[in-house]
Amino acid sequence: MDVVLTADKTLMSNYHGKIFLGFGTSAPPNWLPEWLFRYLFFPKIKTKNDVPWQAPYGLRKIEAKLMDEGFEVKTVYPDYIDRYDPRVVGIHVMDPFGWGPSSTTFAGIMKTGEPYLAKYFRLMFESRAFRNAKEKGAKTIVGGPGTWQFKLNEKFMDKYSIDCVVDGEGEHEKIIKLFKMALKGEKLPKFVEIKPNKNPSLNRIPSIKHPSIDGLVEIGRGCPRGCSFCSVTQKPLRWYPLKKIEEELKINMEAGITEGTIHAEDVLLYGQKSVIPDEKKVLKLNKITKKYYKEFGWSHASFAAVACKPKLIEKCSEIICDEKQTGWSAEMGIETGSVRLARKLMPAKAKPFKVEEWPEVVIQAAGIMRDNNLVPACTLIAGSPEETDDDIMKTIELMDELKDFPSIIVPLFFVPLGKLKNKEWYNKEQMSDIQKELLLVCLRHDIYWVKNKIAKDYFKGKAFYQFIKPLYYLFFKVIEWQGNKIEAIPI
Repeated sequence: MDVVLTADKTLMSNYHGKIFLGFGTSAPPNWLPEWLFRYLFFPKIKTKNDVPWQAPYGLRKIEAKLMDEGFEVKTVYPDYIDRYDPRVVGIHVMDPFGWGPSSTTFAGIMKTGEPYLAKYFRLMFESRAFRNAKEKGAKTIVGGPGTWQFKLNEKFMDKYSIDCVVDGEGEHEKIIKLFKMALKGEKLPKFVEIKPNKNPSLNRIPSIKHPSIDGLVEIGRGCPRGCSFCSVTQKPLRWYPLKKIEEELKINMEAGITEGTIHAEDVLLYGQKSVIPDEKKVLKLNKITKKYYKEFGWSHASFAAVACKPKLIEKCSEIICDEKQTGWSAEMGIETGSVRLARKLMPAKAKPFKVEEWPEVVIQAAGIMRDNNLVPACTLIAGSPEETDDDIMKTIELMDELKDFPSIIVPLFFVPLGKLKNKEWYNKEQMSDIQKELLLVCLRHDIYWVKNKIAKDYFKGKAFYQFIKPLYYLFFKVIEWQGNKIEAIPI
C-alpha cells in the first residue's frame, strides 16, 4: 500500500451517532472508569477488514485527493496501521496535546491530568502497529487543524519519528508533492505551511468517496467576520456549489447514515460574501440536506445572522423539524458581553448591526432561536488579552439575560490563535474570583438546561439512548461536583 491514513481513537469514533459528544474527549481522567468514559464518548467504530465504515471528514478529503492523483490509499483504524505495509502513514490531528480551548478549560475545572484526546494521540505512536510500520521504513506526515501545536513541541516529533507536519489545507498541490517525495524515500521538510492566500480553489478540492463521521459534509470554508482570536478568518471565503454538497450527502446516505451535520463557520451565510444571509440559498441548502438525512444540524452559525433574518430561522425550522426531529443544534460564539472588548477583538461579529449593539443582538437572536427550536452550544472566551473585571461583569450580566435561553454556554480559556498568536496563554492559575463566578454561572445554566431539556431531546428515539442516558447524567454530576469545588456555591 502506498499510503495508509488514520487518526487516534478519540477521532476514529462516531460517538454513538451524536457528533457533539466528541467534545467529551477533551476532558481529563475523572471519577468515571476509563472503559466507561471511552464507551460513552468515543466508542470504537465498526470496521471491516481493518477499515472503519466512517472516518473523519478531513481524512476523507485527503483520501479522495490522493486517489484522484493515482495513489494506492486506504483509511484504517489506528490499531491496524501496519497490516497493509504502508510506505507513508498520514495522520489527522485536532488537538494532539490537549492545548485547545476546550481541553485547557476542562483541565482547569477537573485538575486531573492529561486529556483523553492527548493520551490516545500519544498511545497511537507508542502502539506496536505504528512502530512496526516505522521499522519497515514508513514516512509519517501529519496534518489537520491541530498542527499548530507541533511547533511548540518539536521534541514529540523527534521522539516518535514524525517526518513532516503540514499546516494548511491538505488538498494543495504542494502536499501531493510531499507524498510523492515520501514514496521515493526522500527526506521531507519538518514543517510545511500553506499560506491562507495560497489555499486551493474549489475546483481543486475533491468530493469525498467514502462516508464521513456522523455524516458531516462541508459546505464552505472561511469566514468574513475577521475576529482577531480566530485562525479560520484568515482563509479565503469559498462556498461549494449545491451539486457538490449533494454528491457528498448521497455518499453518506448510501452508506446507511441517516443523521448528519452540514459544516461551515456560519451555515446561515451560505453562498454569500457579505454578512447578510441569502434566504433562497439557505433554504435550498436545507431542503436538499433534509432529502438525504432524516435528522441534521448545523456545525456553526452566528447570533448576528440569526437576528437579522428571524423569518429565515422560522422557515428553516419548518424544513428541519418534523415528528422525528423536534429541534436542531449549532455551535455559536458569544465570546463576551462587553462592548469594549467586542470592539477590540471582534468588531464585525455584530454586523450588520453595530458593535455597540452586541449584547442586544445576542439577546434578540436567543429569543428567535428559542421560538424555533434551535438549541445551540455557545462559547465565551475567558482571559482574553486586556480583559478587565468590568468586561467579565458585563458578560455575567448578559448571562443573566440569557437564563431562559435553552442552550449550553461554555467559557473557554483563551488560547493565542489567529492574529493574537503572539499573546500570552491564559491558564487556570490566573483565574480570578470574578472569573470563577462566571464559570459557575455558566455551569448552573448548563446543568439546568441539560437536565430539563437538552439531554431529553438529544437522546430521544432509540431505546439504546434511553439505556445510556443515565450514564451521561453521571458525568454531568462529576462536572457539577468539580465545579462546586472551585468555590462553595451550590448549583
